[in-house]
Amino acid sequence: MSSEAAGGRETLALCQQLNEAKQQLLQQAEYCTEMGAATCTLLWGVSSSEEVVRAILGGVWNASCVGSTVTWCSGICKRNKVRCQKLYGICGDGTTSLLLLGICDKALKFFNITGQTMESFVKSLDGDVKELDSDENQFVFALAGIVTNVAAIACGREFLVNSSRVLLDTILQLLGDLKPGQCTKLKVLMLMSLYNVSINLKGLKYISESPGFIPLLWWLLSDPDAEVCLHVLRLVQSVVLEPEVFSKSSSELRSSLPRQRILAMSKSRNPHLQTVAQELLEDLRALECDV
Repeated sequence: MSSEAAGGRETLALCQQLNEAKQQLLQQAEYCTEMGAATCTLLWGVSSSEEVVRAILGGVWNASCVGSTVTWCSGICKRNKVRCQKLYGICGDGTTSLLLLGICDKALKFFNITGQTMESFVKSLDGDVKELDSDENQFVFALAGIVTNVAAIACGREFLVNSSRVLLDTILQLLGDLKPGQCTKLKVLMLMSLYNVSINLKGLKYISESPGFIPLLWWLLSDPDAEVCLHVLRLVQSVVLEPEVFSKSSSELRSSLPRQRILAMSKSRNPHLQTVAQELLEDLRALECDV
């Protein structure tokens, strides 16, 4: 056999090995994505329990929170007077200020990886605005859902504000990166996370002071999805109804307010969107009368 023929066979064998290795890596990636989607979907479901959130965060915080409960708020939140219809956590003494004495390293790593995964997912989108039913999508949606549920508990909000600000920054960035009508389910989950964080005064201050926050809200109101707009308006309410926060952003908010867009939403066929838009307009009129 000639050396040329032998070399050809070696090259063919190497190419075959390379293809097999690529196939194995692809299968491993698909398996990891499928397993991640299944695991995080399960965790998303159970993270609506405060006990589970405690376990996720390491279970160590100020003793004043012994006996904490999760309460459904259907009216005005006592702390920041924001109308809300979300689950939120309150301590036994009625406060939301918790001192997390110890934080599990795994929780920190989990939320860091969550932000990185969500960012990679958004960057990989090719511009298609359709919602695709895939393990990759479900994996990312479940991660966002876990963040939303953690932020629905007082100690979870405190954790995110104190220890996972990079994740909050990433969420704000991704909301600006996604085009109107694109990946609306992920947008809604991220907006719900921010709204829940905004129930914490420190969290609301941090979010509202992020560069470009007000323009981001108005950009998101251009989304054709009613649920996206609904949660944007709720986030705007958090800003408007917290005097300490509103005083710092009132000038920018008033000067750039898309009033006609909000007026149109106040006449929406979606009853939830219509109600929140009407409430926001009423809140703004009341503030203008106070000036």
